[in-house]
Amino acid sequence: MSELTWELKKLNDLERKTEELSSQIKAVTKDDRYTEIDDDLIKLQVKNNKLKHRLSLIRESIAKEAKSDAMEVTESISITEHLENVFARAIALAFPEYGNTPVIIAPVNSASAKYGDYQCNNAMGLAKKMKEMGLNRTPREIANELQKSCPLSPIINKMEVGGAGFVNVFLSKDYAAQALKNILRNGIKPPRVLKKRVLVDFSSPNIAKQMHVGHLRSTIIGESICRLLEFLKHDVIRINHLGDWGTQFGMLIAHLEERFPDFLNKSPPIGDLQHFYKESKKRFDTDEEFKKRAYNRVVSLQSGEPNSRKAWQLICDVSRKEFQAIYNRLDVTVKERGESFYQSHMLSVVDLLRKKKMLEQDEGRQIMWSDEDRSGVPLTIVKSDGGFTYDTSDMAAIRHRIEEEHCTWIIYVVDSGQSTHFNTIFKAAERCCILNPTVHRVQHVQFGVVLGEDGKKFKTRSGDTVKLSDLLNEGMKRSLEQLCSRGREKILTAQELIKAQEAVAYGCIKYSDLCHNRISDYVFSFDKMLDDRGNTAVYLLYTYTRIRSITRNLSDDFCNLEKILDTVEIVLNHEKEWKLAKTLLKMHDILVKCSKDLFLHFLCEFCYEVCTVFTEFYDSCYCIKKNKDGEIVEINRSRILMCEATAAVLRQCFHILGLKPVSKL
Repeated sequence: MSELTWELKKLNDLERKTEELSSQIKAVTKDDRYTEIDDDLIKLQVKNNKLKHRLSLIRESIAKEAKSDAMEVTESISITEHLENVFARAIALAFPEYGNTPVIIAPVNSASAKYGDYQCNNAMGLAKKMKEMGLNRTPREIANELQKSCPLSPIINKMEVGGAGFVNVFLSKDYAAQALKNILRNGIKPPRVLKKRVLVDFSSPNIAKQMHVGHLRSTIIGESICRLLEFLKHDVIRINHLGDWGTQFGMLIAHLEERFPDFLNKSPPIGDLQHFYKESKKRFDTDEEFKKRAYNRVVSLQSGEPNSRKAWQLICDVSRKEFQAIYNRLDVTVKERGESFYQSHMLSVVDLLRKKKMLEQDEGRQIMWSDEDRSGVPLTIVKSDGGFTYDTSDMAAIRHRIEEEHCTWIIYVVDSGQSTHFNTIFKAAERCCILNPTVHRVQHVQFGVVLGEDGKKFKTRSGDTVKLSDLLNEGMKRSLEQLCSRGREKILTAQELIKAQEAVAYGCIKYSDLCHNRISDYVFSFDKMLDDRGNTAVYLLYTYTRIRSITRNLSDDFCNLEKILDTVEIVLNHEKEWKLAKTLLKMHDILVKCSKDLFLHFLCEFCYEVCTVFTEFYDSCYCIKKNKDGEIVEINRSRILMCEATAAVLRQCFHILGLKPVSKL
């Protein structure tokens, strides 16, 4: 805060006193008993006037200073955060003793636009605090003080005090018009946030098992979280924590050696790993000799025996190809790092815990309590046979991520059923000083399960888990049927039809997941997600293509957008123009909100709002006028620019959500 601001803080109290003295002066001069004004009162009045003049000059200087700072504001701000800063400054100036009060800014419902666009709701809380201190100030008086103390801001047109003490903020149309032009000229820039090195652990299927519907949510949510944080300019590491270590690989290797003894020289036909896994599991459960051999193979694998490692690598390679085929279809990028990666790190984390005397013997195994009071369930760090567990690998992983990857924010996108496990891991890591909660943020981004339309866990008719590849294939089939039912195969080229089919199929699956609060379970229904009405990917994609078709009708008129931006001003006179502009400028507020607790359904709701508000705008405000012969006779270039800005905002949101916009659908 500048010296002028500090000076004004000191003088604010004096101003209130001078106002009281002014009232006394007025009372004296109106009293019939006084025929002439006392000299002392005259001096006081002069002093008052000088002080008021000084205050006026300081306020003017501060306003200029604030305006100079604010001129750096671009379209890449969060309006809510900007207003929070404005009113934080106002509170510090008007009521220095309450300068640390959190600012409360709330958007005004569009139906109440006559009361402003945003409200500061601090006056009532401040009045309550003052009353506790023996000061009686009404919320409305406090709101007036806040309004008077607010520095100038280019995004604010005016402020009014209303109701019981709300400060209503009306946004500037000039600012909004310029912000929309900046979007078109420079692209959408991210809001400014404190940059962090973030690791996102997501998807995490198991080797030798096909990806199924249970992996769908982690994969989709994790990918979108990565895209969101990357857009905000965080340094993001995407990790696929594969299950590629442990007892199941002992039985797989033993089965492979017996079924395909020549596997070291010739790759066996084990493409159907699911069947291969089921065979080995059945033998493991019924054949004691095979079970013993499988356990021996676990030991040989973990000790690095060449033949066991070769067999393990073959199994991993087949799985890796299947996983990648799914990731390619869903446009997911993730770096593989299996549990095997942490083998040496598990050894060192065990040594660390022993040195810190945090391991205890318990029926042959070595355990660790996450709390010193031994509440909850302990971690099993070393099994009775000397092997390691998921607890060991997760402790090794979090240590590696903090100490070697230098991450300050670690995100685990894993189902809600694992919440107890991760809470225990986080507490244990903190107890042994791997994790410092004042420096590191660790977060379990949990989610509910996918349900069938019967309200039960989503399965095939035979009761098997739904394979992800089958689900995607069904989505492609259904989306093509829908497109053909609208006659799109007659309008689109073969290549355009494939792009539209993929955009609808994969987009509706992703969006149906992301548009729900991730903590809740949700019902998977192709009929609902392929509906072109309501908050669905299909509706959003159709709205986007509708916007793109408007500019396409203009042929070469809008090829040189830069030239248009230099010569055309965006005008926001119509209420639907203004409503659309304000909606688009909420994007950064939404992105900041999504990034705080990683709930992406807020972004889905925003996309739906943009599309519905755009439809209102387009239905009420002509963009292109045609004569009865279909010839264009008039173009409203300002509104065309608003269409382009809307498309730009939707494209960026679509990218974060993993939707692929197409110009024709």
